[in-house]
Amino acid sequence: MTVVTVSNWVGNLTRQSFLSKYPIKTIYNGVDLNVFKPLESDLRKELCIEDKFVMLGVAAPWYSLKGLYDYYSLNEKLSKDCQIIMIGLTPNQIKKLPAGIIGIEKTTNQNELAKYYSMADLTLNLSYQETFGMTTVEGFACGTPGVVYNKTATPELITPETGRIVEAGDIEGLVKAIEEIKQNGKANYSAACRERAEQHFDKDRCFARYIELYNDLLNNKK
Repeated sequence: MTVVTVSNWVGNLTRQSFLSKYPIKTIYNGVDLNVFKPLESDLRKELCIEDKFVMLGVAAPWYSLKGLYDYYSLNEKLSKDCQIIMIGLTPNQIKKLPAGIIGIEKTTNQNELAKYYSMADLTLNLSYQETFGMTTVEGFACGTPGVVYNKTATPELITPETGRIVEAGDIEGLVKAIEEIKQNGKANYSAACRERAEQHFDKDRCFARYIELYNDLLNNKK
């Protein structure tokens, strides 16, 4: 048996368990780069945020370990030219949102989601527990840099060219990271983000690694 984990972080935990006697291999989750790609849209105009620095958070469901309340705290610290959008909220959560945050219910339309990622200047992933961090990678595929917490698997997704890592719960650190990316401009990160998605998170390449593993195991068995 070979154990496959979706991140190095999960792999390292697995090596501390009873499964450590087996070979352990990391194969990242992949995204469809034909769907998640830079797209044009009228979303900024529709949401009346044409002059804003837009930060996008995506989850379903939203709860405290996904950083729900950290988005609220961050919103209080941001300058007026910044805008947080949260996708995947329930109608009740949308009603309770602090003033200034735009809340959107869960969407199953990947093309629509890709337009939101493309429109945003930054993807925020303030989760305290992630085995991988798909939203950050989907953002990369759309040319959008990410900011994540230094917790569990998400830090291994980020490079200096594609975003920033902040200590979990450090709202002031978040503001500083956001301001740095805002000053640099999304355009300075977009090419590196897309390239990272193509090199490491292309679903076809990830699936191929599984097939290679199966073939290796079968050949060794023979």
